[in-house]
Amino acid sequence: MKKNVIALLVIIFFLLSFRQVSKEVFEFPDLFPTPTYDFKNNPLDSNKIELGRLLFYDAILSKDNSISCSTCHSRFNAFAHNDHNLSHGINDKIGTRNAPVLFNLAWQPTFMWDGAVNHLDMQALAPISSATEMGEDIVNVVDKLQNDPFYRNKFYTAYNDSIVTGEKVLKVLSQFQLTLVSANSIYDRVKSGEGEFNDQELKGYKLFQENCNTCHQEPLFSTYELAQNFIAIDSNLNDYGRGVISKSSDDSLLFKIPSLRNLEYSFPYMHDGRYFELNTVLNHYTSKETKLKFKKEGLKKVNLSEDDKVDLIAFLLTLNDKEFVFNEKHRFPRELLIKWKE
Repeated sequence: MKKNVIALLVIIFFLLSFRQVSKEVFEFPDLFPTPTYDFKNNPLDSNKIELGRLLFYDAILSKDNSISCSTCHSRFNAFAHNDHNLSHGINDKIGTRNAPVLFNLAWQPTFMWDGAVNHLDMQALAPISSATEMGEDIVNVVDKLQNDPFYRNKFYTAYNDSIVTGEKVLKVLSQFQLTLVSANSIYDRVKSGEGEFNDQELKGYKLFQENCNTCHQEPLFSTYELAQNFIAIDSNLNDYGRGVISKSSDDSLLFKIPSLRNLEYSFPYMHDGRYFELNTVLNHYTSKETKLKFKKEGLKKVNLSEDDKVDLIAFLLTLNDKEFVFNEKHRFPRELLIKWKE
């Protein structure tokens, strides 16, 4: 009996220590679960984070030096974009999907709308090599950076070694993106005991818990799993989601469930950016056709009156994190302007 108690205490100590170690290398609120990202293989470092920020905003990652990560992921849009529904790439090429938001990435097991990438350190390879995005090869990226005195110096500062490698490029991009943590909304302050919902927001919160929490679970407001959103397929895009990757009919039209945080900044919505207003999204999920599809899939039907929709939107707006969106730590690095002028 004594041995069992000791063993249990050891397990509890290990679990508590794991969270403590995680918070030592990566700050996140107590409300959030333990991150899924393994920081032991890429410990955060201020010089590497800064190098990742430089690369995130530098079009040197694209074939013709015209497209950067920030082209489609603007910090003022919660690192998405809202000037068009589909991503734009080199040579005025247009992609097939809307650029997803970039925040709270340390808790996500897969990336891209179809979950094609299962590790953040590999994610940047997808847009870099995509013919409709950056159209570049990581080998060429490494060569360009290695031949650039500015970046040789930056890599030396970050790694005490001026040799540029593809692994280093991808890992510093991850480091910057890992710092994009959104956790200071009205909702977060209410949950931490520092604020209260007004009556309308509270009604909306209850409606959210009754109708939306299955897929958009608190506190991240997504399970980050793949699911059908039940919108009609766009015949011009013919995007079948996960099915395109797996070639399995079971995965047809499965897309990654997005977080509901920062919706005010990150429109348009859905994987193809077809909806520009939250009310339109709610109309979709409360339509007769969608309810029938929910019933077929064994999901709970969403029943909302027009007043309910107003209340629900009032709650969803409490998930906006203005401090995150306007955080100067994430801004365009002015150091790049000096580099470009030289």
